[in-house]
Amino acid sequence: MQDYEALSQRIFALTEGETDTVALMATIACEVHHSDDRFNWTGFYRVTAPGMLKIGPYQGGHGCLVIPFSRGVCGACARSGQAQLVADVHAVADHIACSHSTRSELVLPVHNRDGELIAVFDIDSDQPDAFSCADRDGLQAILDRVFAQDLT
Repeated sequence: MQDYEALSQRIFALTEGETDTVALMATIACEVHHSDDRFNWTGFYRVTAPGMLKIGPYQGGHGCLVIPFSRGVCGACARSGQAQLVADVHAVADHIACSHSTRSELVLPVHNRDGELIAVFDIDSDQPDAFSCADRDGLQAILDRVFAQDLT
């Protein structure tokens, strides 16, 4: 099981005082990706227009470049503002297969300090049922703290 306390301390130390959103996303994607062997793709999809997500900083193989809010697990997270914990992506009718090796997925909403959705944080695993509520809660707490600061 992931030590989210240690991971959060590393991320907070690395991002302290940083206000650039892309720099924050790149640092988080890197630290989270390399923190656990279950994670084979880790990255952000940024809200770039109403109803549209575009690839942001990530680790792993190529991701999809554009994802509409109307499709897939990332789109469901963006539409609802709720975390998506998917044990088997093949059971999701509109799953967007950016990588055929993906078996399970965790997608978390990323809000700025004003509560606006600015991105989703997507983690894929080539293992079935790889994610738990502890993963969801631990990672969401990190995202909420980092992006709640005054980003200019």
